[in-house]
Amino acid sequence: MSALLVSRIRVRDPEQMKDYGAAAAPTVAAHGGEVLARGKFTMALLGEGSSHMTGIMRFPSEAAIENWFASPEYRALANLRDSAGEMEFFVYQAL
Repeated sequence: MSALLVSRIRVRDPEQMKDYGAAAAPTVAAHGGEVLARGKFTMALLGEGSSHMTGIMRFPSEAAIENWFASPEYRALANLRDSAGEMEFFVYQAL
């Protein structure tokens, strides 16, 4: 069953975020992932909201997400990721 990775990002450095995105994209693809959507927060209709970006990626399975996150290629981007922004990643079953 495929799985979704939802990211929530507070950008610290827009230029580093571009570099991170360009470097991370091939690591995602190498694990069967594809970007479904990404965008900037604009408003809350119900509940609280905050200024952030969100990305949604689909992977073949939860295991594929875990393998991507633990891969040496992605782990090598940790410093760039952390300097580019504050990120949270959440995994969901795709229905």
